[in-house]
Amino acid sequence: MNALFTRHSVRQYADRPVEEEKIETLIKAAMAAPTAGNQQEWEFVVVTDPEVKKQAAAASPYAGCAAKAGVLIVPVGDPTTCRFPDCFDADMSAAMENILLEAVHLDLGGVWLAIAPFEDRIQNLQKALDIPENVVPFAIASIGYPAQPNREDGRDYDFSKVHRDRY
Repeated sequence: MNALFTRHSVRQYADRPVEEEKIETLIKAAMAAPTAGNQQEWEFVVVTDPEVKKQAAAASPYAGCAAKAGVLIVPVGDPTTCRFPDCFDADMSAAMENILLEAVHLDLGGVWLAIAPFEDRIQNLQKALDIPENVVPFAIASIGYPAQPNREDGRDYDFSKVHRDRY
């Protein structure tokens, strides 16, 4: 549970590459996420090339930090070929969360950079990463070694937002 309670968005990274074995572990974590009907409709674009990271970062006005990340992981898929297309976003979200939690476990940090459902961002990222038109890039997981250490559990938990039996 430590990763769950200490995870936070990391947008500043040390100038240090992420090792291939850690990238593979992050992808395994993503693929361990649940999907509707076990459809596992995802594929992943892994970006380590500095120039391609810059191009991907330019896909969204809020993704600038991705240019300096150690690795970008972009879950993609074709929702029109899914058995349960209405669950596409939920399935991709589960994969993203698994990536971010596993990153903390691996002493990395990361941030979820939204691409879908913003059509301009989708098209920009498709162009930057040569993603086919029918394949939707869902988000960018910008991952790297944090410039600052991961924080300890310090969140404020508001139990007034918890309701028992009825709202």
